[in-house]
Amino acid sequence: MVKIIEVKDIPLDDLVIGKGQVRVRDVGKDIDELADSIDKRGLLQPIVVCPTDELGKYEILTGQRRFLAHKLLKRQTIQASVFDQKVDEIEAKIISVTENLVRRDPNSQDYIDSCTWLYRKYGSIKAVAEELGISPAKVSTFVKYDRLKPELKKMVENEGIDIKVALRAQDAASVTGEFDPQEAIKLAKELSKMSGAQQAHVVKRLEKEPKADVDEVIEAAKTGEKVTQVIVTLGVMLHQSLKQYAKDEGTKTDEAARILVEEGLMGKGYTIEEE
Repeated sequence: MVKIIEVKDIPLDDLVIGKGQVRVRDVGKDIDELADSIDKRGLLQPIVVCPTDELGKYEILTGQRRFLAHKLLKRQTIQASVFDQKVDEIEAKIISVTENLVRRDPNSQDYIDSCTWLYRKYGSIKAVAEELGISPAKVSTFVKYDRLKPELKKMVENEGIDIKVALRAQDAASVTGEFDPQEAIKLAKELSKMSGAQQAHVVKRLEKEPKADVDEVIEAAKTGEKVTQVIVTLGVMLHQSLKQYAKDEGTKTDEAARILVEEGLMGKGYTIEEE
């Protein structure tokens, strides 16, 4: 059985990512946030490596994202726990899976609780983001949980309803000036199945017509009444910029594009409200 014999700083150039890594999809997703966190707090947990057949080189068994974050920060070395001998691919996979099961990422509710608590202490989205090393857009989304009525909080906690969807449902169920819990619950369930454009259509329609039948408004959005999908071809840089904007705003790419189109048209003096 392999065992850790030392913990030491190893040059990044002497490390290779092993084939047994359990994370093979979206490995680079949000790596900049992890890098910001490491830059702010330091590396809280060393990566795990084993020697390779090449003298002085090590294979990364766990911690490839921490390794990539160090590369992004242009660090020269990273702290690593070193096994006493090389491991085969099967054992490497077992080690990687075990580490990821034990070290599960916090779920959304954990982030919500932490961000809300810190926000109450600091009173600033920016301060909380800097303290945690995550984007202000994410902090803003988590802190918004505090705004939710109890009925919608339960849906976020127990049914996995997105916070932004719950907030939209709450706002739409309050257009008359009085919050309707049952209407909010219905809206949250239906909006969660819709695209960003369809959600916006429902909310705007109810804002414009507070006495409109909610079921009819929902059905109209589902069937595409006055909602048109436009397919646009973007260049690589423009697409990357749009994705970055969506990330900064904490929303999906199609929703970000809709927001930018609306803002652009309004800025040019065009009417975007539906008749």
